[in-house]
Amino acid sequence: MTGGLTMALDAPAGTGPVLPEHSRSLQRAALPASAVRPASRSEELLALVRRRGRIEVSESARVLSVSQETVRRELRKLEAQGLVRRSYGLAFPVETSSFETALSQRQQSFPEEKARIAAEVARRLGEAQTIFVDEGFQPLLAARALPRDRELTVVTSSLPVATELSARPNVQVIIIGGRVRGKTLGVVDGAAVDMLRTFRLDLGLIGANGVTVEDGLTTPDPAVASVKAAAIEVSRRRIFIGAHHKFGVTSFVRFAGLDDFEAMITGTQLGSARARAFHAAGAEIVQV
Repeated sequence: MTGGLTMALDAPAGTGPVLPEHSRSLQRAALPASAVRPASRSEELLALVRRRGRIEVSESARVLSVSQETVRRELRKLEAQGLVRRSYGLAFPVETSSFETALSQRQQSFPEEKARIAAEVARRLGEAQTIFVDEGFQPLLAARALPRDRELTVVTSSLPVATELSARPNVQVIIIGGRVRGKTLGVVDGAAVDMLRTFRLDLGLIGANGVTVEDGLTTPDPAVASVKAAAIEVSRRRIFIGAHHKFGVTSFVRFAGLDDFEAMITGTQLGSARARAFHAAGAEIVQV
């Protein structure tokens, strides 16, 4: 008999012919797409919110062809896992060590609130002449709100901030050197930290990806955390700036405590109970 017929006859009854290993591998590779485990509803929803930067319940229900109650239920599950943050009918992705939103996505979230925060920063400059401006969209808005009628020196880790302010005759801009992050256009790594530590600044305007009573201020990237920590270290005064949805969220790397800041400026959308909890923990919460 031929080798192939021998294999068929030697196979245990009811099992069919025994294929060589390479043939079984090819058979597995040829499985139809329908045989792959489909994404769960939660996974679909998480992918959607991460892709768009924020989602509305009604819009998500239409996109996924499910009821709004189904979306709410799945969002509650994702929030319990620390993967999304819900606020006023919207959901935002919580940034982790493996996921971070792009600068373009951040521009879409609560622009009016962020504009009010930026205006409040300008009112709180005091006599500051040398200012650190962090990377991110909220710090960029704060940079735009800086006065045009006084001489300032701005040190920044943000390419957009440097570009925005370099056209102003009253502002001397110093951008720290290092690796540029593609998503946020922020500058990080050892060279940036070393350069920052040579300065002594009047004021630091600092953002974060999450702020909690238990963990303080956090961010997904250790390199970013190092730059923020160095800026806090060399600034005589520090102000945190961030919209209300950053509160109650913990990201990957802690870089500061609540008591490192003279004020934490956020919007009036921050719930009164949460604001009281931060006050009780020693934070000076300013809502605008």
